[in-house]
Amino acid sequence: MAFKTNKSYAKRLKITRNGKILGRKAGHDHFNAKQRRKNQLKQKKLQPFQMDRKDIGTYLPHN
Repeated sequence: MAFKTNKSYAKRLKITRNGKILGRKAGHDHFNAKQRRKNQLKQKKLQPFQMDRKDIGTYLPHN
């Protein structure tokens, strides 16, 4: 039986050519009115995401 890619992970994470996993940090979507625009834009960037090799193989087997 072939492994299936977990689509919820695949939509949220991006794997770079070098194998790094990038994703957005949680908690940056609302209550931003008091923050500077510079910080709001900085939050939208993809940041390195920590994930075990075992989990990568389980959730994203074809990447």
